[in-house]
Amino acid sequence: MKKYQLGEFEEVVILTIGVLYNDAYGVSIKKEIENRLSRNVSMGALHTALKRLEDKGYIRSHDGEITEERAGRPKKYFEITALGKKAMEYTRNTREDLWRSIPKVALQVKIASS
Repeated sequence: MKKYQLGEFEEVVILTIGVLYNDAYGVSIKKEIENRLSRNVSMGALHTALKRLEDKGYIRSHDGEITEERAGRPKKYFEITALGKKAMEYTRNTREDLWRSIPKVALQVKIASS
């Protein structure tokens, strides 16, 4: 059953929205992901993920103030919804359960003898 479905990049995006809290808008999210993960992020991929998360009800957006620097367009800010928080908790708990279920021996590194 797919109770909550978060793709890997969607998870990164929603976690980053949480990190940025009241300052989560497109460019700030992109920069934060790139800085923290040393990973290039295209604005197209980010906008697609934000749209999917909003369509799922995991985040919501609102417009900020209009600024001259943005040619009269407002920044679009994002915040996590209650449903989004549940999806994040479900994802974290699932990952932690999987990690706990791996036998220690499966993660031991074997050194090859010469």
